[in-house]
Amino acid sequence: MAHKKAGGSSRNGRDSQSKRLGIKVYGGEQVNAGQILVRQRGTVVHPGDNVGMGRDHTLYARVAGQVQYAVRGADSNNTVSIVQENSPA
Repeated sequence: MAHKKAGGSSRNGRDSQSKRLGIKVYGGEQVNAGQILVRQRGTVVHPGDNVGMGRDHTLYARVAGQVQYAVRGADSNNTVSIVQENSPA
């Protein structure tokens, strides 16, 4: 009697975890210092005023304020800045 025995192993099952990249805070929103603005691979969005960049190119707010996206510079780079609200003196 002929029959199949060993079917072999699956060739699938090697998918990586999603990295949840992208813009986390949009223009006009209020943020606190240290809050993540953009997670990215490479500098798709460049840091502007009051924005820092981590070693994995993550952009974060250095100060509390309002998020503002713009196109700036000779290379027309997309940039994100934080505009601090003026405190009453």
